[in-house]
Amino acid sequence: MGIRNYVIGGVSGAGKTTVCNELQRRGYHAIHGDRELAYQGDPETGTPTDGFKPEHHIWHVDKVKALVANQDEAVTFFCGGSRNFPKFIDLFDGVFVLEVDLETSLRRIDERVALDPTDWGGRPEEREISARMYQTKEGVPKNGFIIDATAPIAHVVDEILHQIEANERQRQ
Repeated sequence: MGIRNYVIGGVSGAGKTTVCNELQRRGYHAIHGDRELAYQGDPETGTPTDGFKPEHHIWHVDKVKALVANQDEAVTFFCGGSRNFPKFIDLFDGVFVLEVDLETSLRRIDERVALDPTDWGGRPEEREISARMYQTKEGVPKNGFIIDATAPIAHVVDEILHQIEANERQRQ
């Protein structure tokens, strides 16, 4: 939905939802990919699957393509994780990866589960999966611009916006 489109990814607890909320608060067009685009499906074929498996957390490719093609906004941010991102990552002008240490990731998961016990990471097996995915960086785009997401949210978003502005200046 933007003339420029960016992905904001990272491991569970990195702050993708919080960054999305802050971008929206500042008036930017930001999409909660985990809420608005995600479903359980085969990462290769897109065929829906039953039950929850982290490796089947994917985004609707056709929806992503349609949103990217729509240029109603100057900039659109797609925030969240997707195991099928290789199918659409090339459509984006840039990728930002929010990076945190494992302790911060698990603490943030605990904080959100305290607010909603049904949220991801509340069950021991989910916590183990989150720790494994932190170690392996499964599902996190490679070659993205790394953002230290342990900083206060305002600083994290300022850094993303600064990097976009710097990249725009280089293109001119």
